[in-house]
Amino acid sequence: MKSLQFSSKRMCVYARRGMVTTGNALASSAGIRMLEKGGNAVDAAIACAAVLCVVEPTANGLGSDNFALIWNKDRLYGMNSSGRSPALFSKEAVQAKHGKDTETMPVSGWTPVTVPGAVAGWVSMHEKFGSLPFEQVLEPAISYAENGFPIGQETARMWNKGYEKAKKNWKGSEYDGYFETFGCTVKPGQIIAEKSIAQALRDIAGTRGKSLYEGRLAARIDEESRKHGGFVRKEDLAAHKVQWVDPVSIGYKGYEVWEIPPNGQGITALMALNTIKHFPYDKHVHIEAIKQAFANAKAYITDPDWMKTDYHALLSESFGAHCASRIDLNQAKEHGPSDPACSGTVYLCAADQYGNMVSMIQSNYMGFGSGIMVDGVSLQNRGADFSLSEEDINFAGPNKRTYHTIIPGFITKDGKAFAAFGVMGGYMQPQGHVQVVTNMIDRHMDIQSALDAPRWMWDRNNVVHVEPGMGEETVAWLRAKGHTVVIENEYSLFGRGQIIVRMENGVYCGACEPRTDSNIACC
Repeated sequence: MKSLQFSSKRMCVYARRGMVTTGNALASSAGIRMLEKGGNAVDAAIACAAVLCVVEPTANGLGSDNFALIWNKDRLYGMNSSGRSPALFSKEAVQAKHGKDTETMPVSGWTPVTVPGAVAGWVSMHEKFGSLPFEQVLEPAISYAENGFPIGQETARMWNKGYEKAKKNWKGSEYDGYFETFGCTVKPGQIIAEKSIAQALRDIAGTRGKSLYEGRLAARIDEESRKHGGFVRKEDLAAHKVQWVDPVSIGYKGYEVWEIPPNGQGITALMALNTIKHFPYDKHVHIEAIKQAFANAKAYITDPDWMKTDYHALLSESFGAHCASRIDLNQAKEHGPSDPACSGTVYLCAADQYGNMVSMIQSNYMGFGSGIMVDGVSLQNRGADFSLSEEDINFAGPNKRTYHTIIPGFITKDGKAFAAFGVMGGYMQPQGHVQVVTNMIDRHMDIQSALDAPRWMWDRNNVVHVEPGMGEETVAWLRAKGHTVVIENEYSLFGRGQIIVRMENGVYCGACEPRTDSNIACC
């Protein structure tokens, strides 16, 4: 493990006609190629997302979920393409397979596999907003998978960490597909080809995604699931539907911060910001606010079809004030949920010459996901977040979307698009959103500095991890308030993000994360 080091300050990048920023130079380049061919921001975003499935398999794949916030013609749209649990999935089914005393969901293998939504998300976005042919948008990803690509430095590090973990924990023939494709150590710059992913992408491109949900790939997933005692069936895949949703927001000091509504945890970031806005900038307050937000998220958030609370109530001014009133400015404390009635992953953003912007996030989970790879499709393990306790709102059940960690962000000002942004990294994501937004708005940092700034991550109880650059004085101040501060050298714990801002003159300003192989491409 190594500390985050900056040899020199990165600078913001400016462009007039278009901009794409992702965690990989090849993906960003693919997006810009779509813009140069006459495509729009959605074409660029889909091209980037497909390439990232190839060049960053440590975080996402064709069996991922995705979410997007899309600014198109002066309106913000929300896309939720997270998959549901299989119809055969239940607490009883899990315990029948893993033992009657099983109290928590397995995190690998076929049991936590939910329906993959990412490809359907690409298709739906393309149908609604795309301009180039769908097959053309997927061409760069197919080429890199078929002909090979040089692996990035941070991706190689995460690949090798994942492989070492897999060798120790993933036993049995159900993991053969993973080891056939990813079962080796790699070096930065090494050329990697992924023939099975290339073929899967060809099938997806030629059928506009139907192969994965109704055709050859669906049949193969069904076959392998039955063979290894999984719950997913071809009927589950065929039943998947992308949801176009109304984004949710809170006003924050002259700006409007937007997220996708539940089942995603974007509302967690909004709840924290809705509390924080009652105070001057204060890291202690921010940590206490995020604790409360997570407590409320755990208590109330799941698939909206199963929620007992209107999630809009969690974002009311009165509820934000109530949460603010519970914060002790001098002492860290544990926070339980309030009653609102009383008061792993890749991110990308793209912008085009017409003012359209896309904030998009896509992920398996926990690195290589479930460890299940079927004919080039690496399946996510999102079901690992279901609870096997009937008292929990996110209780395991059939045809249900679990509480979901991945969240794209967007900011508007005076009714106009201001910024597409995101921070990857499991339960770090809402914490990263809070820190980036407050760095930009409260601390008046430029967007590169807002990403570069040392971060904290609340873990549990009063335990907070901080990056080494946080500073001894700040660490001592937090400890004096009762926080158990752990200085953490593993920078991947603190998330990875990108931002594109649209300036008043129409010029785009972009910044990318120093904690990954980030890249900005412009035209």
